[in-house]
Amino acid sequence: MLGMSVRRVALLLTPAIVISLAVGTSSAAPVRESAPSAIAGTSCSSFPADNYWHADIRTLPVHGRSAAWLSHMSTSRQLHPDFGPSYGAGPDYGMPITVVSGDHVKVRVRFGYADESDHVRYPLGGDTLIEGGRASDGDRHAIVVDRSTCRLYETFDTHRRDDHWYAGSGATWSLSSNALRPDGWTSADAAGLPILPGLLRWNEVRDGYVDHAIRFTTDITSRHHLWPARHDAGSQDSLDFPPMGARFRLRSSYSPDGLDPRARTVVAAMKTYGLVLADNGSPWYFQGERSPHWPDRLIADLKKIPASAFEAVDASSLMRSPDSAKVRSDP
Repeated sequence: MLGMSVRRVALLLTPAIVISLAVGTSSAAPVRESAPSAIAGTSCSSFPADNYWHADIRTLPVHGRSAAWLSHMSTSRQLHPDFGPSYGAGPDYGMPITVVSGDHVKVRVRFGYADESDHVRYPLGGDTLIEGGRASDGDRHAIVVDRSTCRLYETFDTHRRDDHWYAGSGATWSLSSNALRPDGWTSADAAGLPILPGLLRWNEVRDGYVDHAIRFTTDITSRHHLWPARHDAGSQDSLDFPPMGARFRLRSSYSPDGLDPRARTVVAAMKTYGLVLADNGSPWYFQGERSPHWPDRLIADLKKIPASAFEAVDASSLMRSPDSAKVRSDP
């Protein structure tokens, strides 16, 4: 994948420090009352409706450090959808999602970052899809949903050698819970967040409604993170560089006229729910699931969205508890 992260090196070099970074006060944004859309092949939603990923951020104020962060984020370029057709060069781009049943065999995984990984057995096997394919030299994420228990398992740098499974890191969540990982812990993502809720999924774009924020990357980040992120892997001490967990909103003034209807669906999500900075990688690459159904026209239109049309928002008022992703709905 072109947006391959650099966190394998950065994790060894930087501590996890959480700071507020909030400037001024703000009021909480509205929360969805209806259930989020189900993950294809399951009856499981991607976390509760009152989870951070589903919070409407249209009324949140611009963050006091928005201009400073954006000045270090290559805003002269357009967004890049890090998913879509590969035109024969291996599997289609994107993060594959494997759905399994509750009786799937679970295996022990040996982790490179063992102190910050969840030491449970993971439902990995011959059916597990790995980002970029099993021969990839990229990030090799594996995302697995147990449809019987609605439990999410994610691993980074996933390999099977000599009948043993290995990964750089691994984490698991209940999709019905708002609980966060211990602060300072990574996950399969540098921000310590789950990957799945930030992926664009084909069924939701096809059906015309995306109800969550979208995961994206940039190349130079600070050694800090914002709630609900739990971890960082940046190279800069300055707070003028964006931290893990920073949330960005497509300005309401941006016009999607001329874009494909499905691209307009994504634009609406970027205005309502925004983007969440979740890993180091190529600037303004945003992620979706691997699927053979993504249309060429949609991918081409998404590449027309200018990074300069975004602003960072102050999401601090959404927090109910520093250890929960549940957001406030009261002003």
